Amino acid sequence: MRQRPARHCWPAALAGLLLAGLVVAPGLALADTANPDPQARAAAVRLSGSVLRIEAVSPRGGYALGSGVMVGPDLVVTNCHVTRDSAQVSVVRGGVRWRASAQLADVTHDLCLLQVPGVVAPVVPLAEADVLIGQPVTALGYTGGVDLQHSFGEVVDLHRLGDGSVLQTSNGFNSGASGGGLFDREGRLMGVLTFRLRGAEQHYFAAPAQWVRKLVVQAASAGLQAVQPLDPALLPYWQQQGAQQPRFLRASVLLREQRWGDLAGLARGWLQDDALDGEPWYLLGLALLQLDQPGAARAAMDCALRLQPQRRAALAPPVPATEPATARLAATVACPGAA
Repeated sequence: MRQRPARHCWPAALAGLLLAGLVVAPGLALADTANPDPQARAAAVRLSGSVLRIEAVSPRGGYALGSGVMVGPDLVVTNCHVTRDSAQVSVVRGGVRWRASAQLADVTHDLCLLQVPGVVAPVVPLAEADVLIGQPVTALGYTGGVDLQHSFGEVVDLHRLGDGSVLQTSNGFNSGASGGGLFDREGRLMGVLTFRLRGAEQHYFAAPAQWVRKLVVQAASAGLQAVQPLDPALLPYWQQQGAQQPRFLRASVLLREQRWGDLAGLARGWLQDDALDGEPWYLLGLALLQLDQPGAARAAMDCALRLQPQRRAALAPPVPATEPATARLAATVACPGAA
């Protein structure tokens, strides 16, 4: 069977996931990319006081560095993979250090909320509006735990997970930026920088502001606990293995290896659970195109666009229309709203 060259590929295997948190590995820089938008540049300068350096010390003397964002009075959010082994966590701004007195951990989503009495930093607002593919965003975080730097980019994909959507962006970030902020042009927090796929462009991922908001509300109602090492058996979603991995991460491996039949099977199983998500329709279309089923591929892509119109930019050049767009898909799931 003739194979078409892949037009959409996540070139890094899931095994190549790199912790964006730093454990004594200086010298990795967050890209300070040029952006002609003066509003975005002004917001980056204004927000610099709200993104703080995190220093975490384990009971055995291990030392981890990361970033955090001021999201409420005395409240700083960061990634749990930065602080998970620590019995002492400090927040640093401008050479002044404050010690965290308590924390609330959402290990599954890799978000830890720190209570830091007396910390002086502006609180950032959390974004309320829906995130859109193609939306401009600014990332701010510490590199090597030393310098706060920024990176301009855009949202390149959204991956639904539970009650939120993981943001995939083109904003480059590296070690030490974990827990930093992803902001819109108005300076609202859209996400928390979390992990990246090694060796891949535009494969940087952030936890959505919706998860942060839930954690802040939970802290107000249920309180926080003492800072201490977290259960090592608990892993965030992106470090899960096998069938426990989110489907969008499993799909990245199949795309890299060009296993189109397996990708089509994964997408169909995904659609059995959630036919209203545009991503599995999009992946099914990619797989069917490579399997020389252009009509069915176009029907799947049309369904992806019906559910997520902003995906249209990713479909150039268009899927060949050799069959009607309503061609019967080789799947057991019908496209919502299809004729």
